Amino acid sequence: MMKEKSIELLNKAIADELTAVHQYMYFHFHCDDQGYDLLANLFRKTAIEEMMHIERLAERILFLDGEVEMAASDQVKKIHEVKEMLDLAVAMETSSANDYNHWANECSQNADSASKKLFEALVEDEERHFDQYDDEMDNMRKFGDNYLALQSIERSKNIGGGGAPA
Repeated sequence: MMKEKSIELLNKAIADELTAVHQYMYFHFHCDDQGYDLLANLFRKTAIEEMMHIERLAERILFLDGEVEMAASDQVKKIHEVKEMLDLAVAMETSSANDYNHWANECSQNADSASKKLFEALVEDEERHFDQYDDEMDNMRKFGDNYLALQSIERSKNIGGGGAPA
């Protein structure tokens, strides 16, 4: 096994996952501030799942006697429009799934089936994230600004006590 190559790929994945955590938390903060609770919670939940990916990647690196690099691959993009947030999220998830598929094959070629399996598991998660963001994009296309308005109104009802009685 050429563990150095696996460690390099695992650290690249950590960098991408750190970028995703930062970006999704940024989106979470801004969606929450705008009253879009459903989207805010989706971004927060995804960020937490990406943090769990980092943990799994780091554990594998340490098992291979490597050094865990904790530097994001990119800066947070200051996006405030929901459609642009979703466009970026879809692009990020697509890129991660493609990279992880490729890196799983590289690990396999280097006789590292455990890292291969880890990357394959991450592909499944990234594809699920993609699907969630793609569904939100569909909602935006179908319902336009009404979709966001409904989320904001729902929050106002809950905060103002206008929600259903407990």
